[in-house]
Amino acid sequence: MLHSSLLRPVDAAAQAGAGQEAWPERFASLAESAKDARLRAFYAAGTVSQETPLCDVPLMAMDVETTGLDPVKDGIVSIGLVPMSLERIRTSASRHWILKPRVPLAAESVTIHGITDSQVHSAPDLDAVLAEVLATMAGHVLVVHCRDIERQFFNGALRTRIGESIEFPVIDTMELEARLHRRSQRSWWDWALGRQPQRLSIRLADSRRRYNLPRYQPHHALTDALASAELLQAQVAHRYSPETPVRDLWK
Repeated sequence: MLHSSLLRPVDAAAQAGAGQEAWPERFASLAESAKDARLRAFYAAGTVSQETPLCDVPLMAMDVETTGLDPVKDGIVSIGLVPMSLERIRTSASRHWILKPRVPLAAESVTIHGITDSQVHSAPDLDAVLAEVLATMAGHVLVVHCRDIERQFFNGALRTRIGESIEFPVIDTMELEARLHRRSQRSWWDWALGRQPQRLSIRLADSRRRYNLPRYQPHHALTDALASAELLQAQVAHRYSPETPVRDLWK
């Protein structure tokens, strides 16, 4: 998993998806306009209404590892998907794909995620497994830690391969941490001393530590997806009711 500050600014297509709250209506419209049959089937599966309580929302934690930091020039090398609810994480049904990117692996990225040239040499292109990936995602609200990464890279990969963009609702565990820790007011002492409030890290490992969740080895798509799933469960347990409508959390 990369850090959002290293990404390019969100492009127009991804921006159109971000902030979209009328997702059932949007999916119905996209199911009519999508040209690729796999993408059309993904949209046709629909999504829950914005009033659905979190406890009733089918969720799917997701993470991607990439060749670099640029969603336009770099590519996806692995995808992890873990189905979950607020009460259960179905690790036995999780999926993990190692993919052959269309750009060379950068030495720096190999150091981060540990996926080597020999592993991707015989791996499929995303296009070859796209139907399987989209079918696994279909009908679920995605759970990610930093939505710009998954949205920008997945959107870029589809535009390159099928000439179409993709939109999907996400609950961003990093944004939920930012709501709590990035809006604090300066204390009187900070104001008097001219100091800015201390900014807590909202990276995945640091966010998990605040909920006493165990430390996992980072930068493996499946492990990071599982880590995001557990983090969302902890966030809801501490700060939200299971009856909270999904519109309060998704984008």
